[in-house]
Amino acid sequence: MSQPLRIGVFGGAFDPPHLAHVALVQTAIAQLQLDEVRVLPTGQAWHKAKTLTEAAHRLAMTQLAFEGVPQVVVDGREIKRSGPTYTVDTLQELTQERPHNQLYLLIGDDQRRSLHSWHRIEDIARLAIICAADRDPEVGAWREAHLAEPTIQALFTLPIHPLHMPLMPLSATDIRQRIAQHQPIEGLVPAEVERYIHEHHLYRPHP
Repeated sequence: MSQPLRIGVFGGAFDPPHLAHVALVQTAIAQLQLDEVRVLPTGQAWHKAKTLTEAAHRLAMTQLAFEGVPQVVVDGREIKRSGPTYTVDTLQELTQERPHNQLYLLIGDDQRRSLHSWHRIEDIARLAIICAADRDPEVGAWREAHLAEPTIQALFTLPIHPLHMPLMPLSATDIRQRIAQHQPIEGLVPAEVERYIHEHHLYRPHP
């Protein structure tokens, strides 16, 4: 039997993918000694009220963003899946495909704050080691402010492995707003992604 692999799993809207996304994956590869990272643009996100940019564009931008990271495989399965996209379904599929590998679910600190609302979070914790970026000083204060809430108490009983990385206050929402206001986004997204956005006139206000 071949040696089990350490597989990172990193999902998101990637609308657009930005440099903090790439930094998180590179940090996880280095700190967790990952053999591979599956990067999965979400399909129909159950938790997002806004309509996402067309899936083909988000998939193309994600491929461009991570093309310089050899361990990354951009996986389009969630885009192809009908109905809402749930992380637990993807983890179950990956486990069935290669049952002897160890999965590591990679999340940002913004996602860590909402873990208590994730679909079947206990099953997620059973299927993968949850690894969260430990980069936001506000997380500690947020935890103290909400620790009395039962759902938050349950969240902090989950084993979460920290990923140590510098604070990178980047937001896809802010980047979209900057583009809509004709402000520069250089240094916020990979150069190839910036070029793609301009070539396809994404995030521009409709006339």
